[in-house]
Amino acid sequence: MQKTILWEAFSTLDKAELREMGKFVRSPFFNQKQPLIDLFEYLCDCLKQKKIPDTLSAHAAVWPDILYDDQRMRLANSDLLELLEHYWTYCEQFVAPQRIRTRLAAQYRKRNLPKHSQIALREARAALNSHHLRNAEYFDDRGDFEVEQYRFAAAVKRFEAFNLQEISDLMDTAFIARKLRHVCFALSHQAVFKTQYEFGLLEAVFDYVKKTPSVFDQPAVALYYHACCFLAGVDGEVHFERFRLLLTTHAALFPEEEIRALYLLAINFGVKKSNEYGEVWLRATFALYKEALARELLLENGFLSRFAYNNIVGIAMRLEEVEWAEDFLIRYKPLLERRYREASFSLNSARVAYRRKHYGAALQFLQNADYKDFINSMNAKILQMKIYYETEETDILLSHLDSMQNYIRRQGPIGYHRDNYLRIVRYVQALLRIRPGDQTALATLHQKIAAEPILLTEKTWLMAQKV
Repeated sequence: MQKTILWEAFSTLDKAELREMGKFVRSPFFNQKQPLIDLFEYLCDCLKQKKIPDTLSAHAAVWPDILYDDQRMRLANSDLLELLEHYWTYCEQFVAPQRIRTRLAAQYRKRNLPKHSQIALREARAALNSHHLRNAEYFDDRGDFEVEQYRFAAAVKRFEAFNLQEISDLMDTAFIARKLRHVCFALSHQAVFKTQYEFGLLEAVFDYVKKTPSVFDQPAVALYYHACCFLAGVDGEVHFERFRLLLTTHAALFPEEEIRALYLLAINFGVKKSNEYGEVWLRATFALYKEALARELLLENGFLSRFAYNNIVGIAMRLEEVEWAEDFLIRYKPLLERRYREASFSLNSARVAYRRKHYGAALQFLQNADYKDFINSMNAKILQMKIYYETEETDILLSHLDSMQNYIRRQGPIGYHRDNYLRIVRYVQALLRIRPGDQTALATLHQKIAAEPILLTEKTWLMAQKV
């Protein structure tokens, strides 16, 4: 039963949700089937005792006097899952009080109760005014409110001016904010997976935003406008700096999930640019990571992504922030998922040891971890490659490079990573073929590396090598 969709969903409930779900299941308004109550209580008991539910035990708990019937058990699982989904959907209705009051006003209007509708509209307006978020969904809510305000006014005041212009403006702002947000994440995805999207009305949206200050002044529009520009390669540094300023200033106006996505959007772009243009972009990206850590935006369900953990240490290393990196990797180790914790910690400890030229310690750290993830595995292999080169372990290095090349070619679709890693391997092989002291050949190879059209993550290290 542990593999059922029901148990996978049920096991995500926290204590407060279990209490509320219990009330929901026992309410005859939502459920009139006693077996679902019994099954719910059995699953609650499993959670409390931290045991995996067993199908036969579940059936016995629900129908103690009936022989096991697989179809009956499956139907009960399905019905309880449907009830759980109903509970989640029901709870979602009450997340935004401004929407509830607007919908209540509509119900009163339809029942020809104008006084009640007017009170509900007044409360909806107050809820909207006190609401701290100003993302695209806020303008949707404002638009819905103004539409209901118009319908109420049109029913009782036939010869007065209405709020139709305000409704139109709110519709425009909501659409533009949502459109630019979508384009940003599409552009970001497009850059990684080498695909192309058509953006329809985007050019018209850009023209409208630039000539309409009332729209451009909204952070939900301005942030994504600047992000679209730097992601599309239009005056990247200028728009990136404006985006960073707006992000720092107006972060509180967006829900946590969206502001996290905005930080990651900027961070990923900064990482890419720092590989191309160096320290200015690197420091900007490091600052964004620090801000995101301070706001706890990089934690999801209480855990820090191993990818963020690796990237942060990597950037700190490139900026010679070795002590900060060592403190970070120790402090945030407990926040990594258990299954990735030791591998991620060992990899990054190896990076710190390598930067301090403690090569033996670095290799020992690398041997103490199992890297199932491709990027982590490649980071480890690149680090070994550097150590073997710098310690002049040529025979080991040659074998290691062959192994890396075969490993990369065996992978499935990995986007731009394939070209990046294969070219790093080839350039190190080219370095090894240069005769000691042949500065002309070395200079020619350095020119070729410098002119690489792709994002070469080890360009700086390659350019620094001597023969």
